[in-house]
Amino acid sequence: MAATAQGFSVRLARDAADLEAAQRLRYDVFVSELGGDGPLVDHDKQLEKDHFDPFFDHLLLLDEAKEGAVVGVYRLLREDGAKAAGQFYSEDEYDLGPLRRSRRKLLELGRSCVAPSYRGGTGLFHLWQGLADYVLAHDIEILFGTASFHGTKTAPLAQSLSLLYHRHLAPEELRVKAREYQVMDLVPEDQVDRKAAMLQIPPLIKAYLRLGGCVGDGAFVDHAFNTTDVCLVMDTAKMTDRQRGLYVKDRKE
Repeated sequence: MAATAQGFSVRLARDAADLEAAQRLRYDVFVSELGGDGPLVDHDKQLEKDHFDPFFDHLLLLDEAKEGAVVGVYRLLREDGAKAAGQFYSEDEYDLGPLRRSRRKLLELGRSCVAPSYRGGTGLFHLWQGLADYVLAHDIEILFGTASFHGTKTAPLAQSLSLLYHRHLAPEELRVKAREYQVMDLVPEDQVDRKAAMLQIPPLIKAYLRLGGCVGDGAFVDHAFNTTDVCLVMDTAKMTDRQRGLYVKDRKE
């Protein structure tokens, strides 16, 4: 992938060293910062990893001004990778039957994170540009994956989860459902404070919504990762020109 503006480049991991750099950043964010854990997390080496890593492509955001340091990552799993792994990662949390039955080309997204000092800037946008290249290269039609709110108590998230349910629920033909169902319809629609709800929604989920993304039915409380997850689904065929432009504009050849 070509270098992007402002000294960043985006490419797929090429070797074990690239993968370790991605896992180290994931450890910093998901374990040290957010309190997550898992059976394969290596606390001695500070690597956040799981048994799905060998089957994913790992999209890296590199800061060329810091000798190509990995400052952002995204995991990408196509259907052939999921077949080799035995399932999609999020299939433990959600029934993906509606997506599988669509017979359209699927891409699962996950483990998206950016180093703290790069948040609020253009880092996530550059990752989206790299993702756009990948989607086009593989003719992907539907993107999906779990995205997380920090914490496992749903009461503080009631406004946000309710807003997602009332305003952004996936169409029935793509509406995946949480296996351990946590209701999202916690506040009647006419009592949702949209401003307060949006302030609580993490930037990644907001980015999906701006691109026309929607959510599955039910949240999943992930105690091991200390998160409350929603499953986001994005149908690329339904993106408007304006939405598509949000992640392909100003691209450099």
